Amino acid sequence: MRWIRFSRPGAGHAYGIVEGERIREVRGTPFDAYEATGRMHLLSDVKIEVPVVPRTFYAAGLNYVHHIQEHAERLGEKVNVPVRAEIGYRAVNALVAHEEAVVIPADATQVEYEGELAVVIGRKARDLSEAEALSCVLGYTIGNDVSERDWQKIDRTFWRSKNTDTFKPMGPWIETELDLEAAQTTVRVNGTTTTQFRTADMLFGIAAFIAETTRYITLYPGDVMWMGTDGKSPTLSPGDVVEVEIGGIGVLRNPFVAEEG
Repeated sequence: MRWIRFSRPGAGHAYGIVEGERIREVRGTPFDAYEATGRMHLLSDVKIEVPVVPRTFYAAGLNYVHHIQEHAERLGEKVNVPVRAEIGYRAVNALVAHEEAVVIPADATQVEYEGELAVVIGRKARDLSEAEALSCVLGYTIGNDVSERDWQKIDRTFWRSKNTDTFKPMGPWIETELDLEAAQTTVRVNGTTTTQFRTADMLFGIAAFIAETTRYITLYPGDVMWMGTDGKSPTLSPGDVVEVEIGGIGVLRNPFVAEEG
C-alpha cells in the first residue's frame, strides 16, 4: 500500500491511498483509524506534501562503508568504522516535499546530496529487541539529506550544515511493502546517474537502529529514521535537479535554486 499526504486549493491537507495514477482519499491517517471518503483524485491534480511531519526526526550518521571511507578522506582523518548503531537528529523545519525547491544559501560553497532510505514509525515502541524491531514500522519513504560540507567541517554541531531550511526533501509517499533486499538506490543530477548502491548494504540495519534507539528513547507514530547513504556527491549548483530513486518506492525529485536577495 502507498500512503500519500496531499493538498488541493481550498481543501487543506488529507491522506489517501495511491492506486496507479489516482488517489483514494481517506478520513483519518495511516497512524490511527481511517475510512474511505468516496473521493478520488488524479495524482496530477494535487500537490504532493511531505508524507508525514514527524514528532522527532532521527538520522543514522555514517552507515555505509564506502561513504565512511570517503568522509574520512575528505577530512584527512583515519577511517573509523562505527562499532555499533548510533543515531542522531535532524530538524523538522528543514523538511520539504517532492518537487519543492532546495534553497542554496548565498554564502554556501559546497552543497551536496545524500540519497537515503527513510523509515516511518507506525506505533509507539520502547525497548524492542532486534527480532521485534520491525513490528513498529509502518513503511518507507525517500530522503535527500542535503549537506553543506564546508560548514560541516567548521561548526561544532550540524545546526546549519544539515538543518538549514529546505535541506531535507522527503517523499513522495510511504510504501508499506518494500523488498529491502532487492532495492537499489540511484541518484541522478540533471538526468545523469551520479550515485548507485544496494540499499540494504548498511553497516547496521534498520532493526539494529530501532532496537538501540528504543533501549533509551520511546518512538512514536509518525517519527522518521533516515538510514544513511553511500557514495560521493558532486557539488550542486542553482539550476540542478536531483532525483533520488529507491526501487520499490519511487522517485523523490527536487530542483536546487539560489537564495534570493
